[in-house]
Amino acid sequence: MTPLDASARALRASRLIDSARRLLGMAAVIGTITLLLSGCTSKQAAEPLPCLPGSSGPKIGDPSPYDGGMCDLGTLGGNYSSAYAVSADGAVVVGAAETSDGLFYAHAFRWTNDSNGMQDLGTLGGQYGEAHAVSADGAVVVGWAETSDGQSHAFRWADGKGMEDLGTLGGEWSVASAVSADGAVVVGAAETSDGHTHAFRWADGNGMQDLGTLGGKKSEALAVNADGAVVVGWAETSDGHTRAFRWADDGNDMLDLGTLGGDWSKAYAVSADGAVVVGVATTYDYKSYAFRWTEDGGMQNLGTLGGNESWAYAVSADGAVVVGAAETSVGHRHAFRWVDGKGMQDLGTLGSDWSRSGAVSADGAVVVGEAETSDGDIRAFIWRTQM
Repeated sequence: MTPLDASARALRASRLIDSARRLLGMAAVIGTITLLLSGCTSKQAAEPLPCLPGSSGPKIGDPSPYDGGMCDLGTLGGNYSSAYAVSADGAVVVGAAETSDGLFYAHAFRWTNDSNGMQDLGTLGGQYGEAHAVSADGAVVVGWAETSDGQSHAFRWADGKGMEDLGTLGGEWSVASAVSADGAVVVGAAETSDGHTHAFRWADGNGMQDLGTLGGKKSEALAVNADGAVVVGWAETSDGHTRAFRWADDGNDMLDLGTLGGDWSKAYAVSADGAVVVGVATTYDYKSYAFRWTEDGGMQNLGTLGGNESWAYAVSADGAVVVGAAETSVGHRHAFRWVDGKGMQDLGTLGSDWSRSGAVSADGAVVVGEAETSDGDIRAFIWRTQM
């Protein structure tokens, strides 16, 4: 297992996940919060669609304990699952799920809306793994898996071909976080020969490229745009701060995207054309807020669901829809869907107090993530609405 965000998202009980994410940054562009909050749930009022085959949850007209129309995607035989990515059309979901062997045997899964449930993608010879991203057509999946000698390596899985080990940057481990639309470019983080963590960009036929840092020793690539030319993530500066970065395949160095007044930020996603970046950043008073960055406008604070903090994890192809998690007025953390000009919509939970949306389809209509059930289990969910 690696110490990185991407590989640490799964394999945790709900309270551990909740506590871990309280450590994520802080952010604010003063004066935007009131405006955004005023347009949160009532203005958007997007109605969720019924659940798909291979999932469980509310049907139109049915009474349900589910809050807001989330559909449970199940597991691989155990109690836990989490969805990390969705294909462009919303038909293929990938993530990690507990097998019947128990929590320490979570495997990468691929779920399709015309199937009877999850497909177990296996490992690289070890016992566990996670799928973190999927190509636009759902045919290529990337993530990390344990090898036969107990190391965690980035993988690229292709329909009909199985898992390919992408190697490292000279060290022992690596993890893949994202993949381009055509499945040809993979990004993530890997250990270097001197034991540092660096962001990488892997291209079919060229292997791993070390993207460097912002002057420090650590970095991690968390997302890539549609054609594989723009990479975003976080990197350490020369003075030891963590900053969101945007890297472009044009010969230039990493661009530090700054913060919302504090000294910490991370970029988690980028639009198809590379122009819109979303993530989380800190404010001067050490609070964390979801941000949406553009070159012309800089960082925009997306507000909350009435609470103190928020986190953005994914963005639609055109950059207009952002998803993540935000605190409610009573201190619960709920998945949100934010639309440009309309603000945040609370997507509810699977019967308890906690949820997080981690990915969104290209058109912004399908959201996937993880939520706590009334039994205290964490389950992958899918949430859909008509645009």
